[in-house]
Amino acid sequence: MTEQMNVFDKRVSEIQRNLDVLYERMAQAAERSGRAKENVKLVAVTKMMPLETVQAGIEAGLNIFGENYAEQAAEKIIALKNDELVEWHMIGHIQSRKAETVCRHFDMVHSLDRLKIARHLNKNAGMLGKVMPVLIEVNLSGEQSKYGFEASDPSTWESLAAVFEEISRLENLAIRGLMTMPPFFDDPERTRPIYRKLKRLQAYLMERIPNVSWQELSIGTSFDFEVAIEEGATMVRVGTEIFGSRSA
Repeated sequence: MTEQMNVFDKRVSEIQRNLDVLYERMAQAAERSGRAKENVKLVAVTKMMPLETVQAGIEAGLNIFGENYAEQAAEKIIALKNDELVEWHMIGHIQSRKAETVCRHFDMVHSLDRLKIARHLNKNAGMLGKVMPVLIEVNLSGEQSKYGFEASDPSTWESLAAVFEEISRLENLAIRGLMTMPPFFDDPERTRPIYRKLKRLQAYLMERIPNVSWQELSIGTSFDFEVAIEEGATMVRVGTEIFGSRSA
């Protein structure tokens, strides 16, 4: 038991050291964009990581965790259900048959990428007596491998807004903003134009559908979170910079 505790304590210390560096980099990026560091939330990505890693993260001070796979996450969420300060965010693609699992266990969805899924989430959230906060995922690069509502061509934004307006009328969902995944580049600077286009889309939707809160922008990963913060991120999804590689 003592040996196990020493391993756990060592892991907590490693995560805390990584967080000290990460929070400083986040603060500097926020300052460069003229915003307060408190306006950017850190979503710690724990997909494919064991329960012990999440527990170490909680001990290190983390309280928002992002997961990609509903059923794997549900096991961790159930195991930690007594920790009421922890939030669980679904950041991965959602299959129709997993909508109930997502609604039952998660506190927020970042990856609402189809009208069909919006309807499934709305139905299941209603059955559970809850309103699910959601971010609408958009594809701004035009890559076919990316999920999200196709939004790379601004000339389509008017018809896209009509779909989003329909989602906004679903009584058990609450739109909170947008999410996107840019292409992976060797240079994080190359993601900047994608994030600037997202800001333009956000401004368009704020004017087009003013009864919805579009304030949240979930952008940025371990690869490019500083660029994302400079371009307006309110949430960054970071895993490797906190926990190391999943193969470690």
